Amino acid sequence: MSFETVTLEVADPTAAARFYSDLGLGTRIGLRASDAPTSGFRGFSLSVTVSQPSGVDAFVGAALDAGATALKPATKSFWGYGGVVRAPDGAVWKIATSSKKDTGPLTREIEQLVLLLGASDVAESKRFYVEHGLTVAKSFGRKYVEFATSGPVKLALYGRRALAKDVGVPEEGSGSHRLVLGGSGAFTDPDGFAWEAASLTAAS
Repeated sequence: MSFETVTLEVADPTAAARFYSDLGLGTRIGLRASDAPTSGFRGFSLSVTVSQPSGVDAFVGAALDAGATALKPATKSFWGYGGVVRAPDGAVWKIATSSKKDTGPLTREIEQLVLLLGASDVAESKRFYVEHGLTVAKSFGRKYVEFATSGPVKLALYGRRALAKDVGVPEEGSGSHRLVLGGSGAFTDPDGFAWEAASLTAAS
């Protein structure tokens, strides 16, 4: 099994495509129309890593200008510098850097894009994905797992409660995840995230 695509299901694909294009993310994620009901936390977030704090500020500022909502203002922490926004389509995005100060000219270059799935039981979900053919790249007990995947987006697992706290939203949520993962198989994981054959995953 491989992880090849990530598709966000949105109410207005045209508006969402414009938003993500403005942020330089248009080629990294797919979009397709959906009116599936959902409420509250959808159980996942997308994490963008840039090289330095000015990149975080530029990315967050561009997202807010394009219609995103601030969930956590960009601030320093013991691990670096970062902020969180909610896109107009409802997806939660964290923009961060491990650097606490600028070391060069401003750049909006994205170093890494990670899809974090909030798992009710990280160990159980890790076992599920390993059994389905993914290889673990990093693992920190029942807290965090990152898989060795190719492509523009990395896949990782984080505890659902910890993930919600990290991005500044209540843990509660129900309905559709509004997220479809594309790979070499079709199945649903223990937390209800749907996978389908990558060739069937629509992209914009």
